[in-house]
Amino acid sequence: MKDMDRAQVPGEAVEHTLTFADGTCRRVFVTSVETPYPHGKLIVSRTDTSGVITQCNKSFVDMSGYTEAELIGQPHCILRHPDMPAAAFADLWETVQAGRQWNGYVKNLRKDGGHYWVYATVVPNVRDGKIVGFTSVRREPSREKVLAAEAQYRSMN
Repeated sequence: MKDMDRAQVPGEAVEHTLTFADGTCRRVFVTSVETPYPHGKLIVSRTDTSGVITQCNKSFVDMSGYTEAELIGQPHCILRHPDMPAAAFADLWETVQAGRQWNGYVKNLRKDGGHYWVYATVVPNVRDGKIVGFTSVRREPSREKVLAAEAQYRSMN
């Protein structure tokens, strides 16, 4: 996965280096700009068993700031915001790889360095008794729960 392009991040931004579970790193540039969740919309994506995006809907494309072509074939962690604790994603992966549904509040990083919050539900896609991928459906989050998640994630980091 490529580093973010600083030229595509307007205004002031803080540089971070993210290290992922597989040991790879990515340089990102983060602003304080929040994009409000689109009321009444669902953000949907599918990945393979490794977390590589195989499908996404228009709401996902619009909120991420990437084009569909830029998203398909990329690891879902392209959206990882540095404020998100690694433990949250470790719990997500442990849950869905065991065949169970995971729910939680997630702060995602946009291509332009901004962010957006979602309430995510991730389910394993099972065919013939075997997990073949995952589907994530994101809904508009409760602002009260976002504030609680921010505080919890700060304490975890």
